[in-house]
Formats: sequence, C-alpha cells, structure tokens
Amino acid sequence: MGEDVPAESFYEALGGGRFASTAATAGPWSPGLQHGGPFSALVGRAFERHDPVPGTRLARVTVEILSPVPVAELEVAVRVVRPGRRVAFLEGEIAHEGRPVARASAWRIMAAPSRLEPVVHAAAPPDLPGTPEPFGEWAGMHRDGYLSAMEWRLVRGAFGEPGPGTVWARPRIPLVAGEADTPLVRALTLADSASGVGSQLDVAEWLIINTDVTVALHRDPVGEWLCLAASLDAAPGGSALCQGTLADRSGELGRVLQTLLVDERPPG
Repeated sequence: MGEDVPAESFYEALGGGRFASTAATAGPWSPGLQHGGPFSALVGRAFERHDPVPGTRLARVTVEILSPVPVAELEVAVRVVRPGRRVAFLEGEIAHEGRPVARASAWRIMAAPSRLEPVVHAAAPPDLPGTPEPFGEWAGMHRDGYLSAMEWRLVRGAFGEPGPGTVWARPRIPLVAGEADTPLVRALTLADSASGVGSQLDVAEWLIINTDVTVALHRDPVGEWLCLAASLDAAPGGSALCQGTLADRSGELGRVLQTLLVDERPPG
C-alpha cells in the first residue's frame, strides 16, 4: 500500500457517546461507507469502558451490521443486560442520526487462574515479512481509507484474489484521537478484514457482504502486529461463511467468524 494516511485517527470523540468519523474509516467499496473494522472496535471500546469489573475481560464480541455505516457522525451506547462478578452479558448499539446501523453484544468473563497451564493446539504463525507486498485490486476499489490506514504484510494470498490468505497487520493511527489502542481494540480493528483476506470468490464477479462479525479471544493480544489467517466457504443455494484465526508473535489467540451474503454483482 501507499504510505499516505488519510487522517490522524479513525474517529474523533465529540462527547456524550458521539464520534466524528474520519476518512480513514472508509472501506474498499466506497469513500462514503465504513469498513467494519473501525466501528466494531468503537463499540468494543465502549464495552471495555462500561462498568468495568476488576479481574474480568471481554472474551467475545459480536457485531450485527444492520445497514451500511456512513462515514459520518455516530453515536455509541452500551448497557449491561446480565450483571455478574464472574460472567456478565452486555449489549450495544451504533446509530447515525437516530437510526441504528449496528448492534453488538459481548461476554465479559472472569480471568482464568494464573496457575492454569496454557493449552496450545496449533503451530506458531508464519514470520512477519520484512517488507510490504502489493495488494490485489479490482475496479472501483477505494484504497485511501481503511486500507491505507492499516500497515499490511502479506504472507500468502492477496486482497481481491480468490483463495485463502494470511496477513500481518497493524493500524497506522489510533482508533480515537488522543488515545492509545487497547489489545481488544487492535484485534477488532483488524478482524472484519477476514473475508477480504480469505475469500475464495472473485470479487470482480461476485458481491460478497458480511452481515456480522464475531471475535472470540482466549487471551488478549500482545504487541502492535497481529496475524490474521482466513478462508471462506460458499455453496450454491446457500450462503458464505468466513473463518479466521488471530495470532500474535507468541501464537494463536482467538477466532473470527463472519456470515456473508453472496449475489451476482450488478452491471457496472
């Protein structure tokens, strides 16, 4: 990717749960519509800050995308539905001009005892490549928003080209101006890219839109760079499902799951 960064942050806090979206939130399909990563991270940030309970962590966040999210002012509200010392369930909503555009839920779970022996089933992720590799591209691809606001190192595959993929990535800018990103925020900012990293369908031929993203982490990521390996399955008469694995330099830390609509791409 080019080195031009479209803004100094993805959002600017306006107070009262309101945020101004910057050009960096724009996805690859249109400069006026957001990529799912930034607003997923925005509601994740709100979950982390709402009535925190010492000794607990957010283990799972699901974001339901109700409509395209515009690059515009957003309002974020969250609440605790099921309070608890060991397990709590939270809900959240992102709205634009009073209309809900995304809803979210999260499980906050007590941290496991420190004497627990880690259970590792998979090999360490591939090494972080030393230099950037070029992206695949399709007609009308918007490169100057989210794609440029992230720093990418492709291990295998390419955006816009069919086939499973693996990528290391980190944000070039913070989620909210003047704040340092938390580990959860970094994971959520990247996770919605799974279907772009791992699609086995040609985006020049097929319209592929995810209706949701679920991120489940058995531990918090460490460091700025995260590795995302993803693949997509689709069936005639069915729909598509994208599954991804998140890792850092120490190994795997969680999973990503997306449900996707697949349709003929409209002419033009």
